[in-house]
Amino acid sequence: MAKNDKNVAVVMGSDSDMPVMKACIDKLKDFGIEPIVRIISAHRTPDIAAEFAEAAAQNGIKVIIAAAGMAAHLAGAIAARTALPVIGVPLAADQSPAGIDALLSTVQMPPGIPVASMAIGKAGAINAAVFAVQILALSDEKIAAKLVDFRKAQRQKVIEKDSAI
Repeated sequence: MAKNDKNVAVVMGSDSDMPVMKACIDKLKDFGIEPIVRIISAHRTPDIAAEFAEAAAQNGIKVIIAAAGMAAHLAGAIAARTALPVIGVPLAADQSPAGIDALLSTVQMPPGIPVASMAIGKAGAINAAVFAVQILALSDEKIAAKLVDFRKAQRQKVIEKDSAI
């Protein structure tokens, strides 16, 4: 993969994760960030997951968002192979206890290999995008300004809903 200006990668374990992760991708695009999007399995393509993680920083990626259900080892497998921030989004699978298995797999990382774990599902996917934006905003004034505007817009929506009651 050639070096690029896409600072965020969104990686998911299966194409069945796309309906939820589209919310993450769309939120990143709202901030002007066009993410790299990949389907990589920690279990079915572990070599590709390792290669991706090890080359991510060289390829200009600054933050990786990794989403998976069931065993949900993708975020941890990637975090083990890169020093970049990894944000995990646990997803509920068809044969899953509402995604609790994925949440525990994502959040229970050994000391020294952290994954920033979000909520299960769409809310977590959106928060993963916003958290990635917060990380990038530390060194990018343009993104920081968009983040301030986003927070102001969220505040205004609540005020308007309160006034409508």
